[in-house]
Amino acid sequence: MSAPQGFHGSYPPDDVTFLLRLTELEATPVEEKERLIQSGQRHYSEMISTESAPSAEHQALYQQALADGLQRLATEVQQLAVALQQRRPGRPLVLVSFVRAGVPLGVLLVRALRDLGMESTHYGVSIIRDKGIDQAALDWIGQRHAFGDIVWVDGWVGKGAIHSQLQASLGERYPEGEIPFAVLADPTGRAWLSASGDDWLIPFGILGATVSGLVSRSILTHDGGWHACMYYQHLAAYDVSQAFISEVDHYRRQLAAQPPLEWLPEQRQALQAASRRIIQHLVGRYQIRNINRLKPGIAEATRAVMRRVPEHILIQRTDDPNIRLLRHLAAIRGIPLQAVGDELAPYHAITIIKKTS
Repeated sequence: MSAPQGFHGSYPPDDVTFLLRLTELEATPVEEKERLIQSGQRHYSEMISTESAPSAEHQALYQQALADGLQRLATEVQQLAVALQQRRPGRPLVLVSFVRAGVPLGVLLVRALRDLGMESTHYGVSIIRDKGIDQAALDWIGQRHAFGDIVWVDGWVGKGAIHSQLQASLGERYPEGEIPFAVLADPTGRAWLSASGDDWLIPFGILGATVSGLVSRSILTHDGGWHACMYYQHLAAYDVSQAFISEVDHYRRQLAAQPPLEWLPEQRQALQAASRRIIQHLVGRYQIRNINRLKPGIAEATRAVMRRVPEHILIQRTDDPNIRLLRHLAAIRGIPLQAVGDELAPYHAITIIKKTS
């Protein structure tokens, strides 16, 4: 049997290769999925719900977020690329992005790195909370690249579940140092490299497949092969994956030289303490026994409203421009926003998933 080769979603082949198998899986209604997850009968990665086309208002809010955040996003992508060049001088870089939130950032980074003259390759792989990284895909990469050239990429850090899973899956491979894990935003201070510790309205964080190459989130498999995904051709008319990359890329290439990116130990320690404090506070206040019911950060809080069953949506301020889409989606579902002020810092928003039993 020939080795699997991957596919590219709706991206150009040079931008990313998804090391996933295409599959079809019957959709599970959101409420039923929530019940099965919380009862322990099924793992979230074994089910998938229907992903609908974004509404006209959702698309407009995305476009507004992109217009508002374009300069910052382009600048921070360039700063991350320069920082990676500085940390890995003279070596090829193998970017391994986590499907699917990491993929848009990985595409932007691989283009920026090549513009800096660095040999760079980009893959999209599955990592699943409580189950681990796709070992078959990792073996495939290991047959073609040096493990030491890999940098792991995700879009942002929420409360750190994926970072913890990465440590659990690969910590022994890095006995002498930190796992090279790069993100755009990390309010928890846990990533090896982040452009900032801010919780801000990252444009690619408020859409799903239509800004991520039309791929679904990854689906767990049990046969020892690659994990799987679905390819959402029914959303092709709404796909902004290439348009998003092109717009940010064009802006980045017009930028002046960027100062060195500073991701300082003391900054990270302060963020770690602050994020741990608010998570512990909410666990006690809402009697949360399963930490996975907490979805901190604007992107995670927004996505939870789109595809889970929320009980509470906590925000710092009702006039925060970062929560425009979250406010819109919450209104549709009839869930009030609870403004709690600065006690939510470093997060601007946190969604708490409803307990089903």
